[in-house]
Amino acid sequence: MENRMLYFGDNLEILRQRIPDESFDLIYLDPPFNSNRNYNVLFKEGLQDSPAQIKAFDDSWHWTKESKRAFDYLVTKTNENISNLMLALEKIIGHNDLLAYLAMMTIRLIELHRVLKKTGSLYLHCDPTASHYLKIVLDTIFDKQNFRNEIIWKRTSNPKGSQFDSRKFGQVTDTILFYSKTENYFIDVDGTRRKLTEEEMTDKYPKKDDKGSYLEYPILRSASKGERPNLVYEYKGFTPPKWGWVVRKEKLIEIDKRGDLGWRKNGSPFRKYRPHEDRGEPIDNLWDDILRIQSNSSEALGYPTQKPEALLERILKASSKDGDWVLDPFCGCGTTVAAAEKLNRNWVGIDITALAINLIKHRLHDHFGLGKKEINVDGFPADLNGANELFKKDPFEFEYWALDLINAMPSRSKTKENRRGADKGIDGVITFHKDKVNGNTEYGQAIVQVKGGGVQRNQIAVLKSDVEREGADSGIFVTLEKPTKPMKSEAVDAGTFTTPITGKREFPKIQILTVEELLKGVKPDLPHGLVNNYYKEAKATEREPSKKTQAWLMF
Repeated sequence: MENRMLYFGDNLEILRQRIPDESFDLIYLDPPFNSNRNYNVLFKEGLQDSPAQIKAFDDSWHWTKESKRAFDYLVTKTNENISNLMLALEKIIGHNDLLAYLAMMTIRLIELHRVLKKTGSLYLHCDPTASHYLKIVLDTIFDKQNFRNEIIWKRTSNPKGSQFDSRKFGQVTDTILFYSKTENYFIDVDGTRRKLTEEEMTDKYPKKDDKGSYLEYPILRSASKGERPNLVYEYKGFTPPKWGWVVRKEKLIEIDKRGDLGWRKNGSPFRKYRPHEDRGEPIDNLWDDILRIQSNSSEALGYPTQKPEALLERILKASSKDGDWVLDPFCGCGTTVAAAEKLNRNWVGIDITALAINLIKHRLHDHFGLGKKEINVDGFPADLNGANELFKKDPFEFEYWALDLINAMPSRSKTKENRRGADKGIDGVITFHKDKVNGNTEYGQAIVQVKGGGVQRNQIAVLKSDVEREGADSGIFVTLEKPTKPMKSEAVDAGTFTTPITGKREFPKIQILTVEELLKGVKPDLPHGLVNNYYKEAKATEREPSKKTQAWLMF
């Protein structure tokens, strides 16, 4: 495997066909929670103020032929424990969406267990909707003795909705189930310690001497630790009880020489513990110091269910080392792979939507300066045959893939309600710099239509009228098939446009580009200064380039 790898497609197929046994040191997954919510990515569309919705994914699975096949496989083709578990779940909950969800998760968790190294760990992020069922599934696959923690992440202090209306307490936590593959797993709990703030350090180390601040710390053993005759010795006229000193005499002399041994008025000794010795606050299984991402946060990408990088960094620091392999099979907007890149881990991400894969590529380029050659993407078309196959398999994913080739964002016609409905004529929008007025940039637009088949002249005429109706500067027609001569003539007859920034330089009002041309690197003929449509301006990190990228994607 390449050390930076994105797979586009069904993670079950990819795990089975592409990933060898025991490949990963750490697996984190944040799968759909079975909450029956349809999530939408919100775009601020160029010059317009109203947001547009792009359906990112359904947060549910349904009882269909596919989920029934998965269930039947688990009952007949796996070991007795898994078979018995699925039959028991079927008896308890029946044939419904919950059973479908558990079947689809179980069949994937079996593969994730296979690709995890013997020293590896898995963290499954979920919510109370099905966490209790998932723990039973994980106990069956990983063995209950390899359960390590139920981590409770308090993601907010402000529950959504009214508690009076819902007649229940507000939900402010998620659950992260932590399992290892064997007893011999890597863990670095100290590496996750939280550094204290300046205010907390002042409170913790309230006393001062000529060396600075300190905290009084025991230098004598307590009675609860039992007798230690070898640690009972006289020092500077003081001999402790039979429980003894905490350290041997030579170590005590070193502590005293450093100025870190103190004496109370009653003659009893203590150790002066200094701020520079503080390793930070140990982390337990209640994580209440990392809040979810707010919509106005510099980290927010606009992707639903986006998790904060601090959360993933804590998991990676605890259960992986420099150069280890990390997998996220539901990688969404790529927080896991971004954290892995920052911490110098090798990583693999898998997602079933082209929208997510495109977003991750832009995120990694913006944060770390990674180019196309440094991020390997498997599953996206590499040639015309691949493009044809993707169109046949899923025209909408083909559309998202093609739009990204020309830096276009999906348009507001791609809403939850009409994504599978009639074509509204505008598939994407390209935004570019058009003018400067009083120091402020004005933007122009090119609207995009993507066609996989059946192209004809009247489609260009419709695009021309769409350009006029929307007040756009240009129209781009992307086609999988070769355009006809009448189509080309119709495009030429549309004329040209200019912008104040480019002066007399003319650009085609209507352009026709084939997918074959785009794969060869051909780009639309538009004014320079195209706006990156996947990012808001992001705060720099250690490995980010100083250049920041504007974007229109918002949550």
